[in-house]
Amino acid sequence: MNAVATPVPPTGPAASWVQRAGLVVAVIALLAILALPPAAGLPRAGHVMLGILAFAVIVWMTEALDYAVSAIVIGALMIFGLAFAPEAAKPGGPAMGSAAALNLALSGFASSAVALVAAACFIAAAMTATGLDRRIALVVLSRVEARAGQIVIGAMVVGILLSFVVPSTTARVACLMPIMMGFILAFKVDKRSRFAGLLVITAAQTASVWNIGIKTAAAQNMVAIGFVEKQFGTTITWTEWFVAGAPFSVVLTIALYFIMTRMMRPEMDEIAGGRAAIRAQLDALGPMTLREWKLLIVMLALLGFWSTEKVLHDFDTSSTTIAAIAFMLLPRIGVMDWKASQKGFPWGTVVLFAVGISVGTALLRTNAAAWLAQLIVTHLGLQQASAFAILMLLSVFLIVIHLGFASATALASTMIPIVISVLGTVQTPGINAVGMTMLLQFVVSFGFILPVNAPQNMIAYGTDTFDARDFVRTGLVITLVAFALLVVFGLTYWPWMGYMTVHP
Repeated sequence: MNAVATPVPPTGPAASWVQRAGLVVAVIALLAILALPPAAGLPRAGHVMLGILAFAVIVWMTEALDYAVSAIVIGALMIFGLAFAPEAAKPGGPAMGSAAALNLALSGFASSAVALVAAACFIAAAMTATGLDRRIALVVLSRVEARAGQIVIGAMVVGILLSFVVPSTTARVACLMPIMMGFILAFKVDKRSRFAGLLVITAAQTASVWNIGIKTAAAQNMVAIGFVEKQFGTTITWTEWFVAGAPFSVVLTIALYFIMTRMMRPEMDEIAGGRAAIRAQLDALGPMTLREWKLLIVMLALLGFWSTEKVLHDFDTSSTTIAAIAFMLLPRIGVMDWKASQKGFPWGTVVLFAVGISVGTALLRTNAAAWLAQLIVTHLGLQQASAFAILMLLSVFLIVIHLGFASATALASTMIPIVISVLGTVQTPGINAVGMTMLLQFVVSFGFILPVNAPQNMIAYGTDTFDARDFVRTGLVITLVAFALLVVFGLTYWPWMGYMTVHP
């Protein structure tokens, strides 16, 4: 999960000018939409939500406000904007009032997905406090040969393993970057060498790739799950998500290795003293502490509960994760106390996540999402389109619009409700709306092209080991390969498994 939704902000006068202009444009867009009469078939409440949606998208795309601040501002706009509009179900009735509008603005905080995101932040804090994430990384890397290609593979394996036990993309990459930089220093490799850039970019991209394969790896996945639960009254278990997404991630990971090692071919093959340098860092950690052992046991047990949901038990992912957090915070038998867990805790992420779900819920309840969906279906000719055509067209749309977003959580909050409405509007026989929502959520994680497309990318960029153009040129190829895999999986594996249409 993206434990920290706010990436490293751009610096310099150009960035601040864009941010100031973005806020002005967002306010103008909001006021302009509110000043217009509602379109035919669109309730007044839905009209208000379209104005708020335009404001949110512009603010998030330009980073005009800090993400946590933007969430509070958007929440306030929802309360006072909707308070004077009739409920969508009673378009000719009285205004819903501030109390009903407040309930809608805070509806996201009641989502089980928000509890899971908050719990994930605690797990990330525990990993950092105990140093278990660093130990896992060093143990894996100490077992690979001191060759450039092998070290890259080792870094990718570490990223994959941490995806299972650290439900925060940002936390995983934040853990890996100091280790990668430590290697570069210990190997006496130039910080601006192709090897250094290769290692750092690959680590960040691996984190994004496995956000697709593992339900608990990223916060944006929880956004989709929250909307699926609200709209369809069902959920997608950890195992169901893994069966659908992990094969895609495996193939894309293999492709990622060859893309990166060919496009950023390292200057050297053998790294003198490489294994000794890794072993020295591991030895400096000393033997595993009792806290590390306890956390490892808790995480393995939690992974076991996640993977056997609806198979061996009926406890959902959020419930088992909250129970694990309670255990980790207990005196004597836990791994950290409350004060330790709060160091650097990203409460802003939790607020953004909850308000994002509130915005999506309001778009659905006020029929704004359905109205937008009808426009999309009509203009893209999706009314009678096949499930494959719908998947491809909406995937292209999500990939392009992601270029303007620095947070996949924000992207999912605005786009997934519209996706759900589109899937409910088309007349494709037997379309599996839940499965298609999950597949399109995979595409939300395609933040491969720009450093500003995801917090983990910005953390990697902050190491100053590569130029932005290196990230862009490799990211474009990764995105093209990922889209090609979408085509292959959309024609074979996913239809066979019934994720796109319901088998008769």
